Amino acid sequence: MKPDDAEYLSFVTARYRTLVRAAVLFGCSRQDAEDAVQDTLIRCYSGWSRVVAADDRDAYVYRILVNGISRSRRRRWRGELPHGEVPEPAAVEDPAADVVLSQSVHAALGRLGPDQRQVVVLRYFADLSEAQISRVLGIRPGTVKSRASRALVALGADTSLAALSHPSQETP
Repeated sequence: MKPDDAEYLSFVTARYRTLVRAAVLFGCSRQDAEDAVQDTLIRCYSGWSRVVAADDRDAYVYRILVNGISRSRRRRWRGELPHGEVPEPAAVEDPAADVVLSQSVHAALGRLGPDQRQVVVLRYFADLSEAQISRVLGIRPGTVKSRASRALVALGADTSLAALSHPSQETP
C-alpha cells in the first residue's frame, strides 16, 4: 500500500455513508446513490493529489458527487451492472417509524426544485458552509442563502412534515 492509500482509505471510511445519504437526499435511489458515490470515490482516488491539494476536501468531493449525479441524469440508459454479493442492511429498532420518517423527508425534499434540494442537503445534512456550497455548486453565496431561505419556507409549509416536528399531535 502506498502512503497516500492509507490517507485515502481513512477519508473513504470516514465519509462513505454520509456521501451515500447525501446522494439519496439529492433524489437518487439507494442503489444509484451508492453507484454515484463509488464513481465519485474512484475519481477521487485517481486524482487524490488534487483532492489533497484542495483548500477544502469535503467541498471538492461534494462537487464531484453533484456533478456526477447531474451527468448521470442527462444520460438515457439507466441500467445496472450486476455485482457478486449484496451486504445485508443493518437492523433497526422500529422499521415502521424509520420508513415513515424517511418517506416523509424524501417526499418533502422531492417537492423542492433540484437547486433548492441540493442547497438544503449540502447545508443541513452535509453541514457545509455557504462558502463551501457556493464553490460546490458554482453559484454566488447570496444565491445559496436565497435558495436555502426559499427551501426552508417551502419545507415549513409542507403539511407532511408537520406531524414529524410534533409527534405527540395526531394527524387527521
